[in-house]
This record gives sequence, structure tokens and C-alpha cells, in this order.
Amino acid sequence: MKRVFSLAVPIALAVTGLAVAPVQAKNGDDQGEARKEMKAGNVLSLREIERRVLPQMRDSEYLGPAYDATARAYRLKFIRDGRVTYVDVDARTGRVINRSR
Repeated sequence: MKRVFSLAVPIALAVTGLAVAPVQAKNGDDQGEARKEMKAGNVLSLREIERRVLPQMRDSEYLGPAYDATARAYRLKFIRDGRVTYVDVDARTGRVINRSR
């Protein structure tokens, strides 16, 4: 799957004066927590989660992941025909727990 990482949104937010630091700080904390949990054997790696989910989303472009340490879940973001889909995955089991559009 093709990965696309865009700076357009952070740049647009910076230009308009909207703060992005709190979101980035929390996300950074959650990423560290994900690594810690993975090393402890409590959750699957992001690569394993992606290996399981990306084939199910063949017709969509993968935009990237986010990790929620409280829920111990990954949220994978996809886009297809201008519509965004989020796939929430239990990080402990790799099971898809929700899809939202």
C-alpha cells in the first residue's frame, strides 16, 4: 500500500494561527506508550497491525496511524474517492473493533 504523509494540514493550521502543539504532544506520548507496551508484550506492533488491516483496505489510500494509549487501540486512517475512513484496531489482539466514515 502506498503511504502518503502530508504537511499541508499542519502548515495550514500554523498559517491560520491554530495551535497544533497540544495534539502533537499527546500523540508523541501515546507513541512512546505504544513502544513501551509492545516491548512488554502487551500489544502488537504497528507493523503487525498494518499487515493485518491494509489488505482489507486495498481500494483505499493509507494515510497513517494514531495510537490511543488509554484504549490500547490503533486508529488507521484511509481515504478513497475523497472520503476518509478510520479503522480502529484493538492493539492487544489485532481485531478490528470499529470502522467509521
